[in-house]
Amino acid sequence: MNNLPAPELLFYQNLGELFYAVAATDKVVRKVEYEALAKLVEEQWQSMDDYEDEFGTDAAYQIAIVFEWFDYEQMEAKDCFEDFTHYYKHHKNMFSQDRKDLIVKTVRKIANAFAGTNKSELILITKLDMLFSEEA
Repeated sequence: MNNLPAPELLFYQNLGELFYAVAATDKVVRKVEYEALAKLVEEQWQSMDDYEDEFGTDAAYQIAIVFEWFDYEQMEAKDCFEDFTHYYKHHKNMFSQDRKDLIVKTVRKIANAFAGTNKSELILITKLDMLFSEEA
């Protein structure tokens, strides 16, 4: 496994911020949304690459750590999405097509975890799709 370079750590932390934005866009982060994220981190994100943090833990867990911290701090979903958008635009090289596909899959699973995707989540998903389809 590779020692985690700072860019990879920031990548996973920004994903945690994005996924929190999706869950919090309706002002309530539900247990099933946490569970959907945790399952995808475990089953999909961990196998995406071999990066570890300084403690030897798979870097993908940064996603859930940031998600939980932002929920604890009651961060604004809109601000979190804007932060992710800024990060993406300045670090497009970190976003392979496989990573983008898994990001969209994760966003959709979180949005659908509680009573289906609501209007505010759908708007955010559409914004994400548009962001990812922009030319470099």
